[in-house]
Amino acid sequence: MNELGLTRMVKVEVVTRADDADAVRTLLHASGVSGWTSLSGVSGFGHHGTHEGRLLFNDRAGLVMVIVVLPYDRATAVVTGLRDILAHRPGVMFVSEAWVSRPDYFGAAEPAGTAG
Repeated sequence: MNELGLTRMVKVEVVTRADDADAVRTLLHASGVSGWTSLSGVSGFGHHGTHEGRLLFNDRAGLVMVIVVLPYDRATAVVTGLRDILAHRPGVMFVSEAWVSRPDYFGAAEPAGTAG
């Protein structure tokens, strides 16, 4: 992927109850992450049964997915902190490799000779 001018980073996706999403976002902010995306009304099926995406009564009753892309040097602290949060709450975390064209957007300097 380097031949395409892309930079390797880590993508973390967390699906949790809306009530617990604030703890996830607080951890990300405290870890120095430059930004994230939150998707509300997530639906799915898992250990706690079926979750519908539509909100019936309020925005705190559903599921939220928080997505963050960050440099490898920040990934250990973020993943460890999220693992601690999820140890006591329902939710899942997915960690994967991501390639980005604008690493400066994610808190990393562009490698020499790489166009953003």
